[in-house]
Amino acid sequence: MFLHILAHNLKYRVVQFSYCRSKETISRQFNYVLRAVMKVSKEYLNFQPCTLEGAEANKWRWFERCIGALDGTHIPVTVSPDERPRYRNRKGDVSTNVLAACGPDLRFIYVLPGWEGSAGDSRVLRDALRRQNKLEIPTGKYFLVDAGYTNGPGFQNNVIDYITTIQATEEWTRFQDTLAMNMFANYHQIDFEVE
Repeated sequence: MFLHILAHNLKYRVVQFSYCRSKETISRQFNYVLRAVMKVSKEYLNFQPCTLEGAEANKWRWFERCIGALDGTHIPVTVSPDERPRYRNRKGDVSTNVLAACGPDLRFIYVLPGWEGSAGDSRVLRDALRRQNKLEIPTGKYFLVDAGYTNGPGFQNNVIDYITTIQATEEWTRFQDTLAMNMFANYHQIDFEVE
């Protein structure tokens, strides 16, 4: 079931018909296997350090002290009727709030699943920074975050403070000039059509 869900990106209600099991049973078993995989992951998964070259390195040159991006996402879950109010998020759906951080190479650095959907992003982040297997941020480095998180040591949602100069390339200048000419031509065409 676990591999079937992951391989085909299936919802529990689809798997429910294939395996003739309730969504709650599927959710519970999926989480059991996921926890087991996470326990043995350090022994079997070995990631190489990230080195960006060429165009990828050029994209990240403005973020030299940035080690990645961090955000939360809501994943729909099936829980017992007693627990539904805790797992109901601000949009009214029953979900779990998952915190995830990934590096410039788009590999996950840290994932914290299991929080109720009603929990706010900052509360989940606070827990990630305090638990035993906590999210660690090297001194002088930071994660890019959205406005749901406050600026602080290790988290930056206002990168403009760190960018002092932006150099326009010839490609950008040509694109900008072409766009301006097209907008001007369209404006005059619409102006003449109206009269």
